[in-house]
Amino acid sequence: MTKRVFPLSRVYTLLEPGPVVLLTTAGTRGANVMPMSWHMMVDFEPPLVACIVSDRDYSFRALRRTKECVLNIPTAELARRVVACGNVSGRDVDKFDAFGLTPRRASRVAAPLIDECFASLECRVVDTRFVPRYGLFILEVVRAWRDPSVTQPRTLHHRGYGTFMVAGREIRVPSRMP
Repeated sequence: MTKRVFPLSRVYTLLEPGPVVLLTTAGTRGANVMPMSWHMMVDFEPPLVACIVSDRDYSFRALRRTKECVLNIPTAELARRVVACGNVSGRDVDKFDAFGLTPRRASRVAAPLIDECFASLECRVVDTRFVPRYGLFILEVVRAWRDPSVTQPRTLHHRGYGTFMVAGREIRVPSRMP
């Protein structure tokens, strides 16, 4: 195998952390949707998720003020709508209306679930120490929803500049971990 130097500005395309999510918030002007790829699990119980939301994003102010959101997990069938949501700002567009997304009332937070997504995680912000420097919020998942009819979700994994991988075939390898 021959390796070549890889541009540092594209390292993130090698380390994508998981499926693209649609982060919803409830702001003073209504709900907003923001595609997000920069997130990772931090702990299991309670489930904690770290995510990056830039202070330049419209959702930042609502997340910081309300300290709650929903991480909605779309499948590949929603790829065009996911990208469309990321190409406009909630300052100017009602993304639910513009892209045919159906908001559903959450049970523990004010931000809505997205009906078209196969799973939704209601979250509360539990740590903001790294927000000023990195825009990194720590979220606790307080209620999780999943459509049981979707047994093999084909999730989107961001590779940069409108390029995605789609989760595919599952493999199992013997492990001592439960």
